[in-house]
Amino acid sequence: MIRLTNIHKSYGSRQALAGLTLTVAPGELFAFLGPNGAGKSTTIGLLTGLASLDSGQALIDGLDIQKEPLKAKRLCGLVTQYPNLDAELTVGENLDIHGRLFGLSKKERQQRKEEFLSYVEMSDRENCLVKTLSGGLKRRLMLARALTHKPKVLFLDEPTVGLDPAIRRRVWALIKKINQDQVTIFLTTHYIEEAEFLASRVGFINEGRLARTGAPQAIMESLGHWAVDVYGQAGLKSRYFQDRNQATDYLREQPLGGAIRRVNLEDAFLTLTGRKVD
Repeated sequence: MIRLTNIHKSYGSRQALAGLTLTVAPGELFAFLGPNGAGKSTTIGLLTGLASLDSGQALIDGLDIQKEPLKAKRLCGLVTQYPNLDAELTVGENLDIHGRLFGLSKKERQQRKEEFLSYVEMSDRENCLVKTLSGGLKRRLMLARALTHKPKVLFLDEPTVGLDPAIRRRVWALIKKINQDQVTIFLTTHYIEEAEFLASRVGFINEGRLARTGAPQAIMESLGHWAVDVYGQAGLKSRYFQDRNQATDYLREQPLGGAIRRVNLEDAFLTLTGRKVD
């Protein structure tokens, strides 16, 4: 569904993407992880036609984004990092405008407004002004709007940033539901547990290059099952073990102590790049 081949993109002297090559299968929920400035948002910008690439090829369902941008855009839905709804309009009016932009008839707009407001459990909010909604409701409305033209691919750029844990998990359930309806999802997030919970496959990007891809569990198990965080003069360091008894024996040998925990995806990224996921 998504194919990037040897993508390069620079902003002045700064190289944002340096030969990025990546594929995402139809129906996959793919999480794209990396530190700030690694190229995550640039990648989404290129895939959604909001930015142009310097060289390489970007395809959505076989369509070249640079050569057929309008056709490719019609296949995509986008939920941006920060709310970009029209706050002075109602919930229903926001969806209606989106439908008009995609050439939907009046009948189609009404049908899909009812369908997707029900989908995100906001049917009772159709006539509410957007400026009166909570952060969680705005996120759900952005998802409904992005789905109104029934895209094949949904791009989610930090979709739960700023939400409290309870609301974040409600949005997670909605994202899972969307993916189960065979919509391909391309997700960027700095919440490592979000990628672990949602994604069937993750990719780590660092300095504009793909560092590794794979199933979250397989990537974590390649390090081990248990991590020991040890405090020393050089700061916090971690070692990884397949067996908890081995981890416990190692911790007992540390004069300043430490802690045992389960290995997570951030451990994998730190091992690959030496940088935290932001």
